[in-house]
Amino acid sequence: MPDIIAAISAAAYPASAERPGRGALLRWFISSAALAVPQAASPVAFSLVALSAIGDARGGAAMILAMTLAQVVGAVPITRLGKKCSAATFLKLLVIFRTLALIAIALCAYFEVSFAWLIASAAIAGLVNGAAYGYLRSLLNHLTTESKLPRAQGIAATLNEVTFVLGPVVASGLGTISPVFAIVVLAIVGGTPAFLIPQVDAKSADDTLQVSGSILTPAILLWLTCAGTAGATVAAIEIGAVALALKFDYEPALAILFTVPLCLASVAGGIWISIRNRLSSRKAVFAQLSIMTFGMGLVALGVSLAVTIIGAIIIGLVLAPLGTYYALILDRLAPPEKRPEVFALLRTSYSVGVIFTSAVLTAISLEVALIVIAGSMLAVTLYVGFVDPARHEGYS
Repeated sequence: MPDIIAAISAAAYPASAERPGRGALLRWFISSAALAVPQAASPVAFSLVALSAIGDARGGAAMILAMTLAQVVGAVPITRLGKKCSAATFLKLLVIFRTLALIAIALCAYFEVSFAWLIASAAIAGLVNGAAYGYLRSLLNHLTTESKLPRAQGIAATLNEVTFVLGPVVASGLGTISPVFAIVVLAIVGGTPAFLIPQVDAKSADDTLQVSGSILTPAILLWLTCAGTAGATVAAIEIGAVALALKFDYEPALAILFTVPLCLASVAGGIWISIRNRLSSRKAVFAQLSIMTFGMGLVALGVSLAVTIIGAIIIGLVLAPLGTYYALILDRLAPPEKRPEVFALLRTSYSVGVIFTSAVLTAISLEVALIVIAGSMLAVTLYVGFVDPARHEGYS
């Protein structure tokens, strides 16, 4: 395994005296995967904690909702708090803050305090998620060359998908030992970036290069909207997986028939974009959005189990390429001193998509909810495909 990881780092990063060595990029990759562990494992871990604390696993959904809403609220303000600090140093502080909040959840569960305190601790942990991702992603520009950035971003996307595949499985296994133990482990793993993040010479903002006005230009807002809609599409399968299994008269445990193919396909897509190492063209992005829309359409039609699974696979195949494109194009569009803030908004856009899907699935029937989400995906795709490119800087 160390040899494989080293090979990945060598492929993404050419040796250069002008940048940190390969070891620094390798540590960034590990940090990127580890940073996502609490979010990947928390749905299962929080449900197990809630089950032991109040006898109802649905309490885990309340904790996840609190964490996600807090991330949306805190993304921009907390990112701006670190504008006078070294990006790496501030990121480490954010990671430590989240780790302490996760440990607080474990302590509250262990000492059987009011469940409201667990919800509050989850919200505090989520408060820094968006900002932490924003600073982490902004550091990547200092660790690799621009020509290798697509490959590095693709590798990060692939590792992220692997984390979201394995996270729930590991949390479930650890939870059988003790739900509190599961929280402690994910807190420790999620806290490792505090020790691994390379200390590069990067300021999150330069006082001499301040940019006034809103960062939400039409181009940036377009791609954030695309990211949020994609997040809603993926969440429709992940959150609605149990309901889909029941719809086809299968046991709830067979929800993995939809989520596992989705995740495996997304890993395959990440590998492809890593090998390709190129920023997609406007036509390619439109094609990928069209593919995702088609896949979501198959899921929404729900004519059979096989067709629905095929739809999930189709969505997964373009998930990493699109995610990589959003990150790369926003990197070009954002002023250097605003990159952490823009990347925080990117991660928050996915969370907004998840919230939207959760609300729709709660308010209306599964069938109608899937049609609404498919319609949203179609609308975004048509806009990207037929809007005047000159109006949106950043198309390639």
